[in-house]
Amino acid sequence: MGEAGIWWLLAGAAIAVELVTGTFYLLMLAAGLVTGALAATLGMALAGQMLMAAAIGGGAVAAWRWGRRQGHAPLEASSNPNVHLDIGDTVHVVLWNTDGTAGVHFRGARWTAIAADPGEPSVPGNFRIKEMRGNRLVIEPL
Repeated sequence: MGEAGIWWLLAGAAIAVELVTGTFYLLMLAAGLVTGALAATLGMALAGQMLMAAAIGGGAVAAWRWGRRQGHAPLEASSNPNVHLDIGDTVHVVLWNTDGTAGVHFRGARWTAIAADPGEPSVPGNFRIKEMRGNRLVIEPL
């Protein structure tokens, strides 16, 4: 077996381990190993193959880490629509209580709702669920 075959076996092994563990970084390292296989197929010396594999695999990992740090900060769980699927749904408020809460029917149950902005006027109408704090819906006008 030639050098390219060894590179391909290593890339396949990295992909197989990634499928078992779910580690995305192994896919990027496998891309570097595939680059080493292609370099071997093109007839590069072993040092060049290793340099290409390290540059592509290591560069991909470094770029991924840098990109993740530059991304947006994750939302808090109470206002993250990926955690609470009800965020963004609408509810109808018939009457606001004197303490700033309202009873709303949502998903077949009675919920306590509070205004997202305590300073806004307490008028009946349709509202959007902005956040969930415990068993209370934080709502804002549409």
